[in-house]
Amino acid sequence: MRITDVTCYPVWADRRNYVFLVVDTDEGLYGLGEAGLSRRERAIAGVVEHFKPLLIGQDPSRTEHLWQVMSRGGFFPHDRVVGSAIAAIDIALWDLKAKRFGVPLYELLGGLVRESVACYCHLGAPDIDGLVAAARERVAEGWKFIRWSLQGEGDVLEPTPAIRRAICEFEALRGALGDEVELCFDVHTRLSPPEAIRLCREIARYRPFFVEDPIRSESPQAFHALRGRIDVPLAAGEQFASKWEFRELIDHDLIDYARVDLCIAGGLTEGKKIAGWCEGHYIDMAVHNPLGPVSTAACLHYNLAVPNFCVQEQPRRPGPGALAAEIVGGQPVWEDGSLLPPAGPGLGLTFDREAAAASPARRGDHPRLRRQDGAFTNW
Repeated sequence: MRITDVTCYPVWADRRNYVFLVVDTDEGLYGLGEAGLSRRERAIAGVVEHFKPLLIGQDPSRTEHLWQVMSRGGFFPHDRVVGSAIAAIDIALWDLKAKRFGVPLYELLGGLVRESVACYCHLGAPDIDGLVAAARERVAEGWKFIRWSLQGEGDVLEPTPAIRRAICEFEALRGALGDEVELCFDVHTRLSPPEAIRLCREIARYRPFFVEDPIRSESPQAFHALRGRIDVPLAAGEQFASKWEFRELIDHDLIDYARVDLCIAGGLTEGKKIAGWCEGHYIDMAVHNPLGPVSTAACLHYNLAVPNFCVQEQPRRPGPGALAAEIVGGQPVWEDGSLLPPAGPGLGLTFDREAAAASPARRGDHPRLRRQDGAFTNW
C-alpha cells in the first residue's frame, strides 16, 4: 500500500471552522485526521502542501518514520502550526493502519484498558444563577464533570473582579451540585502567578477537580512559583506542540493532569509518548478536545488505551445534532456522561468529501480581551 494523495479540508460547520484531512492510498482505503490551532486554517493547509511530496509514494504504515521526517525534515523543530499539520496526518495514518487490519484503532494502541471514557462539558452563562441552572441541566443529562472559565465583563477582563466572581461561582456550584459532581475550572492563561495563587487559595475549600492553565504557557518554569504555594490540582499543556514542551512540567511534577491536544502536539504518535512519560510521574491525561468529531474520535481511542487517563474534554455530547454531522458520519456514542468504544475499523468514522468541499472555512480570528486601561490580555 502506498500513499497517493493528502488533501486538507478546511470547512465551516456549526458556527466555526474545522480542519479535516484525508490520506488516500492506491488500495482505495483512506485515513481521516483533524488539525487543531483554530483560526489558523490557511497556515495549516500550506504546511500540508509542503508535506505532500514527502508523503506521496510512501508506505502509510510507517507512522513513526513519517512522523520523524515531518517533524525534523525542515531542520528547524516543528512549532504549533507545523505540529497541527503533522497531527492531522498522523491521526489519518493511524486510522488507515487500523482500517487495513479491520480493527478499531484502540486495538493498535494496546487494546482496551477501560470500557468507557468519562467526559466533561462546557458551561457558560452571563451570571451566577444562569451558570447554576446550566450546570443542573447538564448533571440531569448524566454529566459527572463540568467545566467553566474565568469571566470578565464584555471584552474587559480585570483580574480582581474576575477572581471575586469565580469564587462566588465555586461557592454557588458546589452548594447546588453537592460533592458528587467534579468542578473543572479554566483560567485560560488570563492571570499572573500572584493572581493565580490568590484565586487557587480562595477556591481550595470547594474542592476543584483541577484548575487549568492558571498562568501563561510560554515559560513552563513559572509553574515552580505556583506549585509550592497552592493546594489545588493543576492542569496544563493544551498549547504545547510536542513532548519537549511538556518536559519541565513533567520532570518537576508541576502538574497533576496533562492537557495534551492530539491535534496540535503531533497526533497519536507523539501523544503516546507523552502519556508514557506522564505515567512515570503519576500524571493523568485530561486531553484537550474543543474541536470537531475526528478529534473526539481520536481522543476516545487514545483514552481507551492509555492507563493513566482521568477525563476527556467534550464541549457537547455526540448524537442528534452532533458537530459537523453532515460531513463526518459514525460519530461516537455518548451515554451517561461517557463515550463508549467504537466497533468499526479505524476511528469508526466516514467522511463526505462533497459536503466538506461545499462548506469552505471562513476568515476570522479569536475574540480579544483587554484590561480596564486598554492593555491587551489573553483570551
